[in-house]
Amino acid sequence: MIHTELIAPLGTLLRRHAQSKPDKLAFQDSKTSVNYAELEHATANLAGHLQDAGIEPGDCVAIFLPNSVEWVESCLGIVRAGAVSVPISYDATAHEVAYRIEDANCKAIITSNERADVMAKLQAEYPNLRTVILTDRGAASDSAAGLRYADLRANVARSLPRDLDAIDEPSFIVYTSGTTGRAKGVLLSQRSMLWVTAACWAPIAGLNENDHVLSTLPLFHSYALNLTVLSIVAVGASEYILEKFSTTEVMAQLKSGRVTLFPGVPTVFHYLLEAARAEPDVQFPGLRLCLSAGAIMPAPVNQEFERRFGVMLLDGYGITETSTMVTLNWRSGSRVMGSCGLPVPGLSTRIIDPVSGLDVAPGAEGELIVRGPNLMQGYHRKPEETASAVRNGWYYTGDLAKSDSNGFLTITGRLKEVIIRGGQNIAPSEVEEACCAFPAVLDCAVVGAPHQHLGEVPVVFVVPRPGATLVEAELITHCRERLSSYKLPHAVHVVDEIPRTGSGKIIRFKLKETLTAS
Repeated sequence: MIHTELIAPLGTLLRRHAQSKPDKLAFQDSKTSVNYAELEHATANLAGHLQDAGIEPGDCVAIFLPNSVEWVESCLGIVRAGAVSVPISYDATAHEVAYRIEDANCKAIITSNERADVMAKLQAEYPNLRTVILTDRGAASDSAAGLRYADLRANVARSLPRDLDAIDEPSFIVYTSGTTGRAKGVLLSQRSMLWVTAACWAPIAGLNENDHVLSTLPLFHSYALNLTVLSIVAVGASEYILEKFSTTEVMAQLKSGRVTLFPGVPTVFHYLLEAARAEPDVQFPGLRLCLSAGAIMPAPVNQEFERRFGVMLLDGYGITETSTMVTLNWRSGSRVMGSCGLPVPGLSTRIIDPVSGLDVAPGAEGELIVRGPNLMQGYHRKPEETASAVRNGWYYTGDLAKSDSNGFLTITGRLKEVIIRGGQNIAPSEVEEACCAFPAVLDCAVVGAPHQHLGEVPVVFVVPRPGATLVEAELITHCRERLSSYKLPHAVHVVDEIPRTGSGKIIRFKLKETLTAS
């Protein structure tokens, strides 16, 4: 069941494919493509040049690039140098970049001409950031001082890549989304990440060398890094990378017939359904499977997507601290729509009462805790937070879940996001699912608002469907048919968009801030 041959140093995997299928497409974006022979050669050169620049084993190197072939090459080159890859969102502010550079003590960064001014300021403030490598994206400014990425990937370095066999050492620091507080750096190894490939993506989703994957996921997130970078390399598949999600571009790629597997977040599949309403005859030939993770998938969206396109959409649940996947629905056998599937083989899960710590009965809600070979090595430079999150080998997710008698897990919300109205617990996801079933609602999010007598009450932020008229009273009436009275939204706020992380999680504190401000 577990494809252990896929758990190997990245350099070994790259050389394996470069020898067996040198001309096969590995990665492609709108500007360039690279086959496996070229990918192995380019990443070896990048690794060697990083070593020549003084990068030692265990040093941190940041990637501050948009989704691209260059992003993938940079990540692989950093790891092949024996260093630690630190992905940073290309949309991050200078303050957010500085926090990660300082927290990880990065010795080098790979970015673009467009960000050269930011780099100049960072180097002045953080002298340990000695090396800046710039791609050709954007016009070079007067302050664009740094090594040229194109030269490094094309020219052989003095040093050969280290290609260390120590796959249990940290190779990635992936920062959490920061939906509830300041981002924490999660330490992940090659083994923990590739174990997910070997135990989940390959056997359950059937990812293999014949797949052509379409990736729109932000590569700095663990979901994308694991599935659309490392797993592609592990199995020797091919991938087309979009810089950002675009409904039009995704529809064009899926209609082309080239794409066999498409991973996304729930919002993406919602948008594809919306687009299909304007193009009722559209089909996706060649597409064998879609995958969803990153946020809770409403059962109605899952069912409608499969019915409309005739393509299985498997929902799963993953978190950065477990190198992504914890559960996934399977292609064969029965499924429970609205659930996130069964635990990945080799992974242990429990649902416990947050107060007593005892396991709850099937069907009862509790906190999900996880143990397995994909568990993080801890939070970087945060021993107290690590000790709080990992106890006796179990990672306490902070997510609320329930399990049926067959083991199918359903995520019901966050422990800290539960709305307590007069002593009664309300899961925002349950109210959101009811609201999303209302025809005039395109997207929504529920948060708790302070209440003088009840403590807090649920309020909903709604993005109306284009062309639809949203009447608050009608939405509440709709919810009353589906929810107990204490769960009904006390107010409806119409907004242009719901703030979300790149992985699709709702950033609830931003919505709460708007309530406080008003």
